[in-house]
Amino acid sequence: MSAAFTLSLDAMGGDFAPEIVVKGASLARERYPSAHFLLFGDELQLKALLAHDTRLAACSTIRHTDQVVTGETKPSQAIRQGRQSSMWKAIEAVKNGEAAGVVSAGNTGALMAMAKLIMRPLAGIDRPAICGLFPTQRGETAMLDLGANAQCDARNLVEFAIMGECFARAILGLERPSVGLLNIGSEDMKGTDSLREAAQILRSSHLDLEFKGFIEGDDITAGTVDVVVTDGFTGNVALKTAEGTVKLFSGFLKTAIRSSWLAQFGMLFAKPVLSQVMARADARRYNGALFVGLNGVVVKSHGGTDAVGFANAIGVAVDMIARDLNAQIAQELAHIAAREEAPQVVGAAAP
Repeated sequence: MSAAFTLSLDAMGGDFAPEIVVKGASLARERYPSAHFLLFGDELQLKALLAHDTRLAACSTIRHTDQVVTGETKPSQAIRQGRQSSMWKAIEAVKNGEAAGVVSAGNTGALMAMAKLIMRPLAGIDRPAICGLFPTQRGETAMLDLGANAQCDARNLVEFAIMGECFARAILGLERPSVGLLNIGSEDMKGTDSLREAAQILRSSHLDLEFKGFIEGDDITAGTVDVVVTDGFTGNVALKTAEGTVKLFSGFLKTAIRSSWLAQFGMLFAKPVLSQVMARADARRYNGALFVGLNGVVVKSHGGTDAVGFANAIGVAVDMIARDLNAQIAQELAHIAAREEAPQVVGAAAP
């Protein structure tokens, strides 16, 4: 992105803030030299960190805030008592037009609640969702919802499918992404009433989607579809299970290598290949989930990530700004609404 732009950062959000936020911004500045950062948080801490990075300091502005939304803060409490917090002010900067997007590694529930209240959902969207990327055998797959909405009806799932398809077209560069509903089986009779109703709607003629029907859990990493649609409860469980599995096998591998001198010697030859595998599965590479369906760009970074991961989350925000994803979603929703409202003539030729 060559044009100058400003990003708002919740500098106090996350397990290792504000250090990883500043270091992540420094890494991102190397990739996006036209970026300017608004850092919301404790001024004394931020000034001390920027004193060691004069190049980042030159393209950053500190906005002091006294309050911090912690990981234990309930969303309702954050809205009532956190309006002077770094998270609230960082989101508000986007609403006021001071920044093109916001990135936070803070409390997910509070971030979504604040973002919905401050920015409001796009017209035609009932519930915004969290959308991120999964590594697969075929490349990458977009998946939503990853935790914003624990319970969803058929309408919500259909909206997720529309937003996820737009996300995949913008980020993965796919002309016509395929979409699947995550279920306990691929048969039409499987799943909840909401899932079956959503599938029926997605198969209807007025939705111009490449809908592949129901998919199962192992289809996620197989890359069976380009967009996986599910409720936030299931999506978050799948996300955390995948992260835990990567850590599990990484631990198994390290233990096996340390088990004998022969294994360590063999590692000298296998290291280049294993390094490629580990890089592909590195959670930091996929860090940065987008809150789709809002009137603004809001990216959630993993709370426990490091500077590399936070820099990648900033990269997601930059991509969303550059590709104007919200305009694409709004255009698609308007197109669908127009087709739904158009009078149907019996016997007329299909468009």
